[in-house]
Amino acid sequence: MAEVLEFRVPAGSDRTLLVWGLEPELGLEHSLFSAFSKFGPLYSVRAHRNATVAGPGYYAVIKFYSARDASRAQRACNGQKLFQKSPLKVCVCTKQKAFQQQVLPLSSNKCQELANHYLGFNGWSSHIITLQNVSGFDGENEELGRTLQQRSVKYVCAVEVTVPNHGVRTRGVALGEADVENGEDPLAFVTAVRRAQKLAAGKALSSAFQKILLVVLENGKVAVEYNSSQEEPTDSLTEEELKGLVQVNELSLEQFDLEEEELLCDLGFDDEFPSWEMPSN
Repeated sequence: MAEVLEFRVPAGSDRTLLVWGLEPELGLEHSLFSAFSKFGPLYSVRAHRNATVAGPGYYAVIKFYSARDASRAQRACNGQKLFQKSPLKVCVCTKQKAFQQQVLPLSSNKCQELANHYLGFNGWSSHIITLQNVSGFDGENEELGRTLQQRSVKYVCAVEVTVPNHGVRTRGVALGEADVENGEDPLAFVTAVRRAQKLAAGKALSSAFQKILLVVLENGKVAVEYNSSQEEPTDSLTEEELKGLVQVNELSLEQFDLEEEELLCDLGFDDEFPSWEMPSN
């Protein structure tokens, strides 16, 4: 039976394993990741100290993207010692709190990790269609002293993701905003611009991946489908039309101010700007 995976935070209880009987050790989460990632890509591994009434030791919550992978891991690891002296108890989570069922987009980093696992590093590509300053001023044509008075900067970014072997092409458009922490410091303005650009680019990439469905067959083969339920009006525009809409502010910016899971963790602002193909001016 085929399993459909979305580029979203895994919310089903059948994708979550509870592991207990863990012994204290340095790098416990790393050891867990190494043991359980053999069965499929992991969304998260979190180890916690037992409650006082439960005695010494730790338990862990491990989230898979695939319920099939989680089931295989549970059957293979339950009662095994793995990396410690005593056997572990592993079970599939039977229920989760209602708020945990909220479906959130994956961060762009995790989208790329998931795509690389199922499609391969060369199985997909992305490029920035446009990255436009929509802060209400033209930073290139106005004097620096005037732009520094702005309290925040906003950028809208449009990104296209292509999966050539499956004939799938999707787009994402998103808004990134950053405050200028010190209006008297030119470096603070430059830093805010860089933050806003990276936020917009990361959120736009995540938005593009939301329109892709991975259909994983039992034999391990993967098919890719377009998720039409996530289609937006901008998807049917040409690149030039999309650039033009952004430039003349015909887009409603609020619709692109997306919530993205672990957004700030996803974008380390000391890192280089994403190495995508940039649009020409």
